[in-house]
Amino acid sequence: MSDINERADFDSPWKEVLEAYFPQAMQFFFPETAALIDWTRPYEFLDKEFQQISRGAEQGKRYADKLVKVWRIQREALWLLVHLEILATKEDDFTKRMFTYNFRIFDRFEQPAINLAILCDSKHQW
Repeated sequence: MSDINERADFDSPWKEVLEAYFPQAMQFFFPETAALIDWTRPYEFLDKEFQQISRGAEQGKRYADKLVKVWRIQREALWLLVHLEILATKEDDFTKRMFTYNFRIFDRFEQPAINLAILCDSKHQW
């Protein structure tokens, strides 16, 4: 089995959980951020838009990255793009990649974004 297929098989359940239980996942993994979101308004997964942003990334295709548009409680006119990243192994250029995605999101939507990462291993060194 190739590395890409193994990654896809690992990431698919995370992607499904994030889509099916997004408010609950945010509350569990990122309670402080979840408290800023107006859950009475619909949230929107921007999969196609994120594919366009990440298509040219040097790091290759990512399967569980999710870009979600949510509304903030305090300012209805401002919307917040939440970029969720699932990572199971250490990547030396992880911070660079997250910065690149953040810049591309801002460049594409002209809106602030926050990057949230779920690290799925037991190594605390990174």
